[in-house]
Amino acid sequence: MNVGDVMSSPVFVIDSGENVARARNLMLKHRISRLPVLEKSLLAGIITKKDIGYRLRQSEPLWRRRPIDSIPVMALMTPDPVTVTVDAPIGQVACIMIERDISGVPVVDRAGITGIVTKSDLMKSTSVGSLTKRVEEAMEDVITVSRYHSLDHVIDLMRERNDKVVVVNNDGSLAGIVTESNLAFFLYSNVRADLPVKDITRLRKEESGGKKVLRSVYETAVVAEDLMSHPVMTIPPDALIGEAVSVMRDQSVNSLIVVADQEIKGIIKRDDIIREVAQ
Repeated sequence: MNVGDVMSSPVFVIDSGENVARARNLMLKHRISRLPVLEKSLLAGIITKKDIGYRLRQSEPLWRRRPIDSIPVMALMTPDPVTVTVDAPIGQVACIMIERDISGVPVVDRAGITGIVTKSDLMKSTSVGSLTKRVEEAMEDVITVSRYHSLDHVIDLMRERNDKVVVVNNDGSLAGIVTESNLAFFLYSNVRADLPVKDITRLRKEESGGKKVLRSVYETAVVAEDLMSHPVMTIPPDALIGEAVSVMRDQSVNSLIVVADQEIKGIIKRDDIIREVAQ
Protein backbone atom coordinates (compact mmCIF):
# COMPACT_ATOMS: atom_id res chain seq x y z
CA MET A 1 0.00 0.00 0.00
CA ASN A 2 1.30 3.45 -0.99
CA VAL A 3 0.67 7.04 0.10
CA GLY A 4 -1.69 7.59 -2.82
CA ASP A 5 -4.03 4.96 -1.37
CA VAL A 6 -4.63 6.76 1.93
CA MET A 7 -3.72 10.46 1.53
CA SER A 8 -6.26 13.28 1.90
CA SER A 9 -6.92 15.43 -1.15
CA PRO A 10 -7.57 18.28 -1.90
CA VAL A 11 -5.63 20.10 0.80
CA PHE A 12 -6.54 23.19 2.81
CA VAL A 13 -3.65 25.67 2.65
CA ILE A 14 -2.85 29.14 3.94
CA ASP A 15 -0.63 31.97 2.73
CA SER A 16 2.46 32.82 4.78
CA GLY A 17 1.28 36.42 5.20
CA GLU A 18 -2.11 35.53 6.67
CA ASN A 19 -2.57 35.66 10.43
CA VAL A 20 -2.52 32.89 13.01
CA ALA A 21 -6.14 33.52 13.97
CA ARG A 22 -7.25 32.56 10.47
CA ALA A 23 -5.08 29.43 10.56
CA ARG A 24 -6.63 28.39 13.87
CA ASN A 25 -10.14 29.08 12.58
CA LEU A 26 -9.51 26.98 9.46
CA MET A 27 -8.33 24.09 11.63
CA LEU A 28 -11.41 24.38 13.81
CA LYS A 29 -13.84 24.69 10.90
CA HIS A 30 -12.45 21.75 8.93
CA ARG A 31 -11.39 19.68 11.98
CA ILE A 32 -7.79 19.41 10.84
CA SER A 33 -4.50 19.77 12.71
CA ARG A 34 -2.16 21.32 10.16
CA LEU A 35 -2.02 23.58 7.12
CA PRO A 36 0.65 23.69 4.40
CA VAL A 37 1.87 27.28 4.06
CA LEU A 38 2.33 28.76 0.60
CA GLU A 39 4.45 31.67 -0.52
CA LYS A 40 3.87 32.80 -4.09
CA SER A 41 2.03 29.51 -4.69
CA LEU A 42 5.05 27.45 -3.58
CA LEU A 43 5.26 25.30 -0.47
CA ALA A 44 7.15 27.33 2.13
CA GLY A 45 6.27 25.62 5.41
CA ILE A 46 3.62 23.98 7.53
CA ILE A 47 1.77 25.23 10.61
CA THR A 48 0.22 22.85 13.12
CA LYS A 49 -1.95 23.08 16.21
CA LYS A 50 1.21 22.25 18.19
CA ASP A 51 2.90 25.36 16.78
CA ILE A 52 -0.05 27.47 17.86
CA GLY A 53 -0.37 25.82 21.26
CA TYR A 54 3.33 25.92 22.20
CA ARG A 55 5.00 28.77 20.39
CA LEU A 56 2.53 31.46 21.38
CA ARG A 57 3.69 30.94 24.94
CA GLN A 58 7.01 32.76 24.94
CA SER A 59 8.93 34.22 27.85
CA GLU A 60 8.59 37.71 26.39
CA PRO A 61 5.46 39.27 27.99
CA LEU A 62 4.82 41.60 25.07
CA TRP A 63 4.76 38.63 22.69
CA ARG A 64 2.31 36.76 24.92
CA ARG A 65 -0.06 39.72 24.94
CA ARG A 66 0.07 40.18 21.19
CA PRO A 67 -3.32 39.30 19.62
CA ILE A 68 -3.09 36.25 17.39
CA ASP A 69 -4.89 38.11 14.60
CA SER A 70 -1.78 40.29 14.29
CA ILE A 71 0.78 37.45 14.19
CA PRO A 72 1.62 36.24 10.67
CA VAL A 73 1.65 32.51 9.98
CA MET A 74 5.27 32.73 8.85
CA ALA A 75 6.28 33.59 12.43
CA LEU A 76 5.09 30.24 13.79
CA MET A 77 5.35 27.86 10.84
CA THR A 78 8.00 25.19 10.40
CA PRO A 79 9.84 26.10 7.17
CA ASP A 80 10.85 23.68 4.42
CA PRO A 81 8.76 20.69 5.56
CA VAL A 82 9.64 17.15 4.52
CA THR A 83 7.51 15.89 1.61
CA VAL A 84 6.74 12.58 -0.08
CA THR A 85 5.36 11.46 -3.43
CA VAL A 86 2.18 9.47 -4.04
CA ASP A 87 4.12 6.25 -4.69
CA ALA A 88 5.97 6.27 -1.34
CA PRO A 89 5.30 3.07 0.70
CA ILE A 90 3.24 3.40 3.90
CA GLY A 91 6.05 1.90 5.98
CA GLN A 92 8.48 4.53 4.73
CA VAL A 93 6.12 7.38 5.65
CA ALA A 94 5.54 5.85 9.09
CA CYS A 95 9.32 5.83 9.66
CA ILE A 96 9.59 9.48 8.60
CA MET A 97 6.84 10.50 11.01
CA ILE A 98 8.35 8.64 13.96
CA GLU A 99 11.96 9.70 13.29
CA ARG A 100 11.11 13.37 12.74
CA ASP A 101 8.32 13.50 15.32
CA ILE A 102 5.76 14.90 12.88
CA SER A 103 2.14 13.93 12.28
CA GLY A 104 1.58 14.98 8.70
CA VAL A 105 3.55 15.09 5.45
CA PRO A 106 2.57 17.05 2.30
CA VAL A 107 2.36 14.94 -0.85
CA VAL A 108 3.84 16.64 -3.89
CA ASP A 109 4.35 16.17 -7.59
CA ARG A 110 5.84 18.40 -10.30
CA ALA A 111 2.80 20.68 -10.19
CA GLY A 112 2.98 21.25 -6.45
CA ILE A 113 0.94 19.94 -3.51
CA THR A 114 -1.40 17.14 -4.51
CA GLY A 115 -2.42 15.93 -1.04
CA ILE A 116 -1.36 15.35 2.53
CA VAL A 117 -0.85 12.14 4.49
CA THR A 118 -1.31 12.16 8.26
CA LYS A 119 -1.10 9.68 11.09
CA SER A 120 -4.90 9.55 10.99
CA ASP A 121 -4.67 8.44 7.36
CA LEU A 122 -2.14 5.76 8.27
CA MET A 123 -4.53 4.47 10.93
CA LYS A 124 -6.91 3.52 8.11
CA SER A 125 -4.31 1.47 6.27
CA THR A 126 -4.19 -2.31 6.03
CA SER A 127 -0.76 -2.14 7.69
CA VAL A 128 -2.44 -1.01 10.91
CA GLY A 129 -5.34 -3.41 10.46
CA SER A 130 -2.98 -6.37 10.39
CA LEU A 131 -1.44 -5.69 13.83
CA THR A 132 -2.10 -8.49 16.33
CA LYS A 133 -0.37 -7.32 19.51
CA ARG A 134 -2.15 -6.47 22.74
CA VAL A 135 -2.41 -2.95 24.14
CA GLU A 136 -0.07 -3.71 27.05
CA GLU A 137 2.69 -4.57 24.56
CA ALA A 138 2.61 -1.14 22.94
CA MET A 139 1.42 1.24 25.68
CA GLU A 140 3.62 3.84 27.40
CA ASP A 141 3.89 5.23 30.91
CA VAL A 142 1.57 8.15 31.47
CA ILE A 143 2.51 11.69 32.55
CA THR A 144 0.13 13.03 35.21
CA VAL A 145 -0.67 16.42 36.70
CA SER A 146 -3.09 17.53 39.39
CA ARG A 147 -6.30 19.15 38.18
CA TYR A 148 -5.11 22.26 40.09
CA HIS A 149 -1.74 22.63 38.37
CA SER A 150 -1.32 25.94 36.55
CA LEU A 151 -1.52 26.29 32.78
CA ASP A 152 2.13 27.36 32.72
CA HIS A 153 3.18 24.16 34.50
CA VAL A 154 1.09 22.02 32.15
CA ILE A 155 2.62 23.65 29.05
CA ASP A 156 6.15 23.39 30.44
CA LEU A 157 5.67 19.69 31.14
CA MET A 158 4.12 19.00 27.74
CA ARG A 159 6.96 20.78 25.97
CA GLU A 160 9.61 19.05 28.07
CA ARG A 161 8.16 15.59 27.44
CA ASN A 162 6.72 16.44 24.00
CA ASP A 163 3.55 14.66 25.02
CA LYS A 164 0.04 15.06 26.37
CA VAL A 165 -0.64 14.85 30.08
CA VAL A 166 -3.31 13.08 32.09
CA VAL A 167 -5.09 15.00 34.82
CA VAL A 168 -5.79 13.13 38.05
CA ASN A 169 -7.89 13.75 41.13
CA ASN A 170 -6.45 13.91 44.66
CA ASP A 171 -6.95 10.17 45.06
CA GLY A 172 -5.09 9.41 41.80
CA SER A 173 -8.23 8.58 39.84
CA LEU A 174 -8.65 9.73 36.26
CA ALA A 175 -10.07 13.24 35.85
CA GLY A 176 -9.23 14.27 32.27
CA ILE A 177 -6.53 14.75 29.65
CA VAL A 178 -4.77 17.79 28.18
CA THR A 179 -3.70 17.46 24.54
CA GLU A 180 -2.18 19.69 21.91
CA SER A 181 -5.68 20.46 20.68
CA ASN A 182 -6.71 21.66 24.12
CA LEU A 183 -3.80 24.09 24.12
CA ALA A 184 -4.11 25.23 20.52
CA PHE A 185 -7.86 25.82 20.57
CA PHE A 186 -8.14 27.10 24.13
CA LEU A 187 -9.39 30.68 24.09
CA TYR A 188 -6.24 32.57 25.01
CA SER A 189 -7.89 34.25 27.96
CA ASN A 190 -4.77 33.74 30.02
CA VAL A 191 -2.95 36.43 28.04
CA ARG A 192 -5.48 39.14 28.87
CA ALA A 193 -4.42 41.65 31.47
CA ASP A 194 -7.89 41.75 33.03
CA LEU A 195 -8.14 38.00 33.60
CA PRO A 196 -9.77 37.22 36.97
CA VAL A 197 -7.91 35.02 39.42
CA LYS A 198 -9.46 32.43 41.68
CA ASP A 199 -8.51 30.87 44.98
CA ILE A 200 -7.81 27.18 44.67
CA THR A 201 -8.45 25.12 47.79
CA ARG A 202 -7.73 21.42 47.82
CA LEU A 203 -7.47 18.48 50.21
CA ARG A 204 -4.24 17.34 51.78
CA LYS A 205 -3.53 13.68 51.28
CA GLU A 206 -5.30 11.77 53.99
CA GLU A 207 -2.99 10.53 56.73
CA SER A 208 -3.47 7.19 58.38
CA GLY A 209 -5.89 7.61 61.26
CA GLY A 210 -6.22 11.30 60.58
CA LYS A 211 -8.75 13.51 58.90
CA LYS A 212 -8.59 15.47 55.66
CA VAL A 213 -7.58 19.09 56.05
CA LEU A 214 -8.28 21.86 53.58
CA ARG A 215 -5.45 24.18 52.65
CA SER A 216 -5.08 27.07 50.23
CA VAL A 217 -2.59 26.28 47.48
CA TYR A 218 -2.26 29.36 45.25
CA GLU A 219 -4.04 31.93 43.22
CA THR A 220 -3.97 31.39 39.50
CA ALA A 221 -5.87 32.36 36.37
CA VAL A 222 -6.09 29.04 34.52
CA VAL A 223 -5.53 25.54 35.85
CA ALA A 224 -5.46 22.10 34.26
CA GLU A 225 -9.12 21.35 34.93
CA ASP A 226 -10.14 24.48 32.99
CA LEU A 227 -8.88 23.17 29.66
CA MET A 228 -8.78 19.38 30.04
CA SER A 229 -11.02 17.09 28.02
CA HIS A 230 -13.29 14.79 30.01
CA PRO A 231 -14.57 12.17 30.32
CA VAL A 232 -11.62 10.21 28.93
CA MET A 233 -11.86 7.06 26.82
CA THR A 234 -10.21 4.03 28.44
CA ILE A 235 -9.25 0.52 27.43
CA PRO A 236 -8.00 -2.56 29.36
CA PRO A 237 -4.36 -3.65 28.91
CA ASP A 238 -5.27 -7.08 27.54
CA ALA A 239 -7.35 -5.66 24.65
CA LEU A 240 -6.01 -6.14 21.11
CA ILE A 241 -4.48 -3.15 19.33
CA GLY A 242 -7.14 -3.56 16.65
CA GLU A 243 -9.79 -2.87 19.30
CA ALA A 244 -7.93 0.26 20.37
CA VAL A 245 -7.81 1.46 16.77
CA SER A 246 -11.57 0.93 16.40
CA VAL A 247 -12.30 2.93 19.56
CA MET A 248 -10.00 5.76 18.43
CA ARG A 249 -11.75 5.93 15.06
CA ASP A 250 -15.27 5.78 16.51
CA GLN A 251 -14.58 8.40 19.18
CA SER A 252 -12.31 10.63 17.02
CA VAL A 253 -9.45 10.50 19.53
CA ASN A 254 -5.79 9.60 19.12
CA SER A 255 -5.08 8.14 22.55
CA LEU A 256 -6.69 5.91 25.16
CA ILE A 257 -5.89 5.64 28.85
CA VAL A 258 -5.14 2.05 29.84
CA VAL A 259 -7.02 1.16 33.02
CA ALA A 260 -7.32 -2.04 35.04
CA ASP A 261 -9.27 -2.34 38.29
CA GLN A 262 -9.83 1.45 38.23
CA GLU A 263 -6.05 2.03 38.29
CA ILE A 264 -4.23 3.93 35.54
CA LYS A 265 -1.69 1.58 33.95
CA GLY A 266 -0.50 3.65 31.01
CA ILE A 267 -1.56 5.23 27.75
CA ILE A 268 -1.70 3.92 24.19
CA LYS A 269 -1.43 6.56 21.52
CA ARG A 270 -1.72 6.72 17.80
CA ASP A 271 2.07 7.21 17.74
CA ASP A 272 2.59 3.87 19.48
CA ILE A 273 0.52 2.15 16.80
CA ILE A 274 2.28 3.98 13.95
CA ARG A 275 5.59 2.94 15.51
CA GLU A 276 4.54 -0.68 15.21
CA VAL A 277 3.93 -0.14 11.48
CA ALA A 278 7.33 1.52 11.07
CA GLN A 279 9.19 -1.45 12.56
